Formats: sequence, structure tokens, C-alpha cells
Amino acid sequence: MSLIIAYIGKKGCVMAADKRKIGYFGDKKNLEVLEEELYSGSISTDEDFLDRASELGISIKITDDASKLKVVGNCIRGEVSTKGTFETRRRRIYGTTNGYQIVELLGSETESRKAGDKGIIIFGNVIAKKLAETLISRKWKSSQSLRYMGEVFEDILAEVASKTPTVGKQFDVLVQQPKYNESEAQRHLNVTIDHDIKVLTKFRQELTEKLVQQSIAIDMASKIIEKGEVGRVVSIDGNMLYVQLNDKTQAMDGNWKQLAAPGQNVLMFTESDNVKIGDKVVIEDEDLCLKKDKSSLKCDIILCSL
Repeated sequence: MSLIIAYIGKKGCVMAADKRKIGYFGDKKNLEVLEEELYSGSISTDEDFLDRASELGISIKITDDASKLKVVGNCIRGEVSTKGTFETRRRRIYGTTNGYQIVELLGSETESRKAGDKGIIIFGNVIAKKLAETLISRKWKSSQSLRYMGEVFEDILAEVASKTPTVGKQFDVLVQQPKYNESEAQRHLNVTIDHDIKVLTKFRQELTEKLVQQSIAIDMASKIIEKGEVGRVVSIDGNMLYVQLNDKTQAMDGNWKQLAAPGQNVLMFTESDNVKIGDKVVIEDEDLCLKKDKSSLKCDIILCSL
């Protein structure tokens, strides 16, 4: 659902991209029907697109705030992506003066990497790309400035957007003009792209770790004991009690790390002077207390079932 147009040459690099992002939800077969009609060009406006989606029982969310271009080092990066069930597939173009590279990524793993020194590169779906190529052949003048080229690309994006809802009506245009010859350009691209992919890899690792921790937290939160016996008093030292957990209870810290397994002792505090070895410790109405007289107890742990 994107259209990116890039010019790379001896003057520098200019890229233009729309900002449209479309989310689908619905029956897979009906989605395929909708996409086929969309990419064939038979659906030409946002209104027709939404109406046809409704007829097919497909929920659509259209936004025009996705940033598909970014300056990275002395390069411009353009990216289109497709989210799969388990991984995101990315297609990127990195451009600078006298050089570009096209990189295909699955997740953060590089599947292909191709280099060139000059040209006009178009990323887009079949209908958008075909329309853009026709318009470029009519409007392009290589002798013009990069600023003018950017304006031409914006005009092309606007015209394509008027003919297919796969392209939005909001655009970004970026220009970079460092002084590189062809070999310098490729050296800079190699360093920039390698670093950029490492950043993506680190981000994905951190995101994965965060999701794992969230999953653990959700799982453990469901195991917090709200009612029932948790252990018995095995030692008393003033207002400090050592409680041996029963075979169904474990103690966790705030990060869901296990501090004590079933059968091990944990520290609790009491204000009662009527505590005896062997007294049972329970949770009733989410309050930690002695079973015999409901004397309140406190602890700095989370008691969970196995």
C-alpha cells in the first residue's frame, strides 16, 4: 500500500513517498477478492474501496501518517513493509549521491542486497507502479534541479493517489547531496546499511524480550493467590516470622523472578504477640493473615500458585 519514487545520480538523491497505511480484518477469501480488485485498478477511490470492503464484510482502517522515508547518515532510506503471521518483510532502498542499494529483509535477516550507481527506482504495488512509470516518462527532465525533481515526484504521487486508494494524498520528500564519487558512495552505503540493520536487530531483540516479559507477567498475574492456605510458621524472632511455603505456593519478586520455591521459607512481619510455631498462614479476601485469629501479616513478596 505504498508508492516510493527515488532518483539517484551525480547531483544527489531525492525520494518521495506517500504516507498511507491500510489495515485489513476479515475472511481470507474475501480479502483476496478485495485485493485483486484493488490491484487491477477497478477500484479507483477511497469511497469505492470502503464500500466494496463493506460489501465483502472486510473491516478497513486507513491512515495517512506513516513515515516511509528517513535520513540515515548521508543517505535517504525508503521502506515498504508487509506484516506476516510471524515476521515483517521489509524492502528498503538506501540512496545517496552516485549510489544506491536495495535491501530485502525478513525480520532483521538480510535476504538480498543489490547495488547500483544511478537511476530512478520505484517501489509500489502493480497498479501504482504502472501509473507512476507512465507519468515519469511524460514529466521527467534530468537536467532539472533536485528540488524540481522532488516537486515532479509530488505531482506524480498526487495523480496516482487520485486513481487508486492504495496511495495516500499526504507525501514526504527528502533530498541529500553529499559529494561522493561512485566508489565512495558504495563504501558509505555499506557502513550506513550495516549499522542500520544492527539497530533494527537490537530493536527487535529488545521488543522480543519485552513481549516475553509481558507474557510472563500476564501468566504469573493470573496465578496470584487471592484465597487459601499458603504455608505455616516455622520460626519466630520478635515481629519477624519465617513461614514455610506449602507444596502449591511459590514466592516471586516484582519482576516475576522466583524468590522461594514450595517448601522453602519466606520472611513475613506481624504485630500480633499471639503467634505460635505451626500456625497456618492463609489469604482471605486478598488479605494475608494467620488462620486462627485473622491477625494481619505483611511481606515484600508476591505469593503465587504453581
